[in-house]
Amino acid sequence: MITRLKLKPGQKGTKKLSDKYGQALVCVRYRYDEASGTRIKTVELIVEKKAWKPPKKKYPDDALVPVHIQFSDSASREKAKAARGRWDPEAKLWRIRYGNIKGTSLEKYIVLMKS
Repeated sequence: MITRLKLKPGQKGTKKLSDKYGQALVCVRYRYDEASGTRIKTVELIVEKKAWKPPKKKYPDDALVPVHIQFSDSASREKAKAARGRWDPEAKLWRIRYGNIKGTSLEKYIVLMKS
């Protein structure tokens, strides 16, 4: 199945659905199924809206975080070096600024310290 068209409320082809669903309408998609030769129209709706506070950041971007990488994982070690990480031989951990690894595969290797 292929999605060929995604329309926002108010665009041509969404008027009836905009009238029906109002502010709850997020988008309208047209999907095509080549096997059965059909076109499917789908809608995305808002069903609930409530207050939400984003969680606190675990670490500020400039904080040095301990990262444990197995010796055999040379690809991750190279990524740690590229992120300007430094090896701490006493702790046997990498020390890397959190901002340099945020959103990368290295983030899963951060050692969580007990409070």
